[in-house]
Amino acid sequence: MKNDKMKNQYRVNEQIHVREVRVVGENGSMVLPIRQALDMAQQQGVDLVEISPNAQPPVCRLIDYSKFIYQQKKHQKEMKAKQVKVEIKEIRFGPQTDEHDYQFKLKHAIEFLEEGNKVRAYVFFRGRSILFKEQGEVLLLRFANDLEEYGKVEQLPKLEGKKMFLYMAPKKAGVAKKSQQKKDREKRMAESLENAKAEKEVKVVNNGLFANAKGGEDILNKLRNSEETED
Repeated sequence: MKNDKMKNQYRVNEQIHVREVRVVGENGSMVLPIRQALDMAQQQGVDLVEISPNAQPPVCRLIDYSKFIYQQKKHQKEMKAKQVKVEIKEIRFGPQTDEHDYQFKLKHAIEFLEEGNKVRAYVFFRGRSILFKEQGEVLLLRFANDLEEYGKVEQLPKLEGKKMFLYMAPKKAGVAKKSQQKKDREKRMAESLENAKAEKEVKVVNNGLFANAKGGEDILNKLRNSEETED
């Protein structure tokens, strides 16, 4: 059934109902009346295959139709094999993740990004721990900062229900033009910085994260500067 579907994509020989066609081959191309093109195909013992019906005039090839279908199938398989499947890998934290666990998950995130996968890191707030969401934000900002050599931030820490998410994508070679998405991200980064300043008086004391919280603003500045350097 799949092969029949591919065959039905192309018109062949007498199925081509136009006055003239452009016949392409190894020696270039020429525009011929349809009857002359059909006669040429018959003389060479091949088929007249319409490969570009929307061109003016339609473009055809002189080739054995079975061989043509085989080449098309082979080309599709090669293109599919070249496609890189990007997966999203999750990294879960608690708002009071200890240093050993943090380094363990950081190592995994580096591996994911180096393999070409995206990373979705999140902090899960259980019960009353939602009151200390600033800890989660600082943790995720530190995480993004530690991964800046391997990935780029797609979404800064954002609270959704009981989870705060950070999205990162692997870095690509070359410098791309600043997209609207990047501009929006920079705007959100600036807003996050303002929020961090407004909440500067909030004391985060558990597991030594208070010291990290005071560095949250520095991390935001570093991330923003990194984005500007990429541009």
